[in-house]
Amino acid sequence: MKEFWENHKKTILIVAGAVVALLLVGVGVALWQLGQQSPEEPQEVTSAWPVAERERAVPAPPEPVRWPLTGLEVEPGESPADVRIVSVKIENSPAARPQTGLDHADIVYESLTEGGITRFNALFHSRTPADLGPVRSARMSDTQLVPQYEALFAHSGANAGVLSAIRSAGIEIVDHSSASAAYRRVSFKSAPHNLYLDLQRVREIGVSRGYPATQELRPLGFSPSVESDAAVSRISVPFSNANSSVWEYDAEIDAYRRSNNGQAHTDRESGEQYTARNVVVLWTRTSRTGPPGIGGATLEIAMNGEGRASIFRNGVRIDGQWETDGSAPPVFKDDQGVIVRLAPGNTWFQVVPLDVNISMQ
Repeated sequence: MKEFWENHKKTILIVAGAVVALLLVGVGVALWQLGQQSPEEPQEVTSAWPVAERERAVPAPPEPVRWPLTGLEVEPGESPADVRIVSVKIENSPAARPQTGLDHADIVYESLTEGGITRFNALFHSRTPADLGPVRSARMSDTQLVPQYEALFAHSGANAGVLSAIRSAGIEIVDHSSASAAYRRVSFKSAPHNLYLDLQRVREIGVSRGYPATQELRPLGFSPSVESDAAVSRISVPFSNANSSVWEYDAEIDAYRRSNNGQAHTDRESGEQYTARNVVVLWTRTSRTGPPGIGGATLEIAMNGEGRASIFRNGVRIDGQWETDGSAPPVFKDDQGVIVRLAPGNTWFQVVPLDVNISMQ
């Protein structure tokens, strides 16, 4: 081998050098060709998501169930349709005050009776007081008002003309004379200002008579806020020389505090002053009808039809009109015909004759 290497060394070195040279030339050519090529365009990145042909619809959350007379949400397990509205005639003479249970009413109507005193028609639905009174006799205006709410009617008697009109109106009655088990006389007031009732018992007696225990009622219109520049903090309603009511707005509770004949009007049971989220003044056609009785002739107040209204809520006033055909609660519109909605919560209606002027501050 050594001899072979010595004999052919020169030839082997020449061949090896040639091979290395060829390799270097090949690498150079390859590098030159790579440099001459243009850079590749970046590849387009595509998504695996499908192309949307229309926007995905997301269902709106269900509207909460609300009490139709207050617009407030019901508590779990409650069903407004399963509770019958009860309309109760409550006295408001000086001997009747302080009353019990009016602070539980969803709606209270205050209107004139004989002698210039007022009387309440209180509507109970979302809350049921343990005690309620004093209960007194019905008036002609109730024959139009009660059917608007499809309510049971609790009262203590009435004159013959009113009783006949109540029967003709088809009102379902659970009154003192026919359902005495729901009523009692209290010892802390003198007769006839001492008749009180058990509201739940009234409903039970109604069911036992075959009156519907449930009802569907067109709700009043409610909204959480209202636009108005007419700020009013005090409303004075002069029903007569014998009775006036004043409502003062309390911004801390966003409600109106009631006074009656210059005194804070309080509840006997709670001791708290009566308040309302809404105070609505309704001007109505009022006339005297029938022969004079104790304190004067019976008043007939037109609760169906239409008339002027002022709605007070959240410390502001909205003037407009009220209207109802008698089959549902009234609807309110402003002077431009736009629906006026109430603040969620309780409402007191002040029903006054056409010639009464209220004062505001």
